[in-house]
Amino acid sequence: MLAEGAWHDGCPAGRDELRRVTLTHWGFDGKPHRGTLVVNADVADSVTRIFARLLAERFPIRRMKPIEEYGGNDDASMRADNSSAFNCRRPGQANAPSAQSPHANGRAVDLNPMENPWKDLRCSCWQPSSSQQARTPGPGKILEGDAVWRAFRAEGWIWQDIKTPDYQHFDTGFPSVPFPGSQ
Repeated sequence: MLAEGAWHDGCPAGRDELRRVTLTHWGFDGKPHRGTLVVNADVADSVTRIFARLLAERFPIRRMKPIEEYGGNDDASMRADNSSAFNCRRPGQANAPSAQSPHANGRAVDLNPMENPWKDLRCSCWQPSSSQQARTPGPGKILEGDAVWRAFRAEGWIWQDIKTPDYQHFDTGFPSVPFPGSQ
């Protein structure tokens, strides 16, 4: 992770606190695929249970690769419709890291960013695309109360679309703190 740009000196989560979790997920092609998320060790079991539920529901996920495959570049990852977790963004990037950042602590997951965009207040625009901002049912979309929302909520995660819409984003709370019940 260090060599690829996702982790750097100053990140609130130490490299020894992060785990690679390899998961089976349903693809948009109607077939199972393997993907990897990098998460904090204290949420690894929770993430595994969540994605087992999503697989059982056949919720489609376009791709799931660690952010280092995009050099830590969140914009490139979102444009590729990549679902990701840990990202210690550098200053100047959207939602740059702070000690409280759920992504910089490995306690946040973004799912299908093209289908579930977020509102960037710097430009009052939708990222990575405005084409899916309307919250109508569709493949890979997350809606309040749906199977994805329920799977994360069952594990105590929060869907972050409250003040500023961020339909792709789930986390364990802000500021980021160790997950309740973790060892």
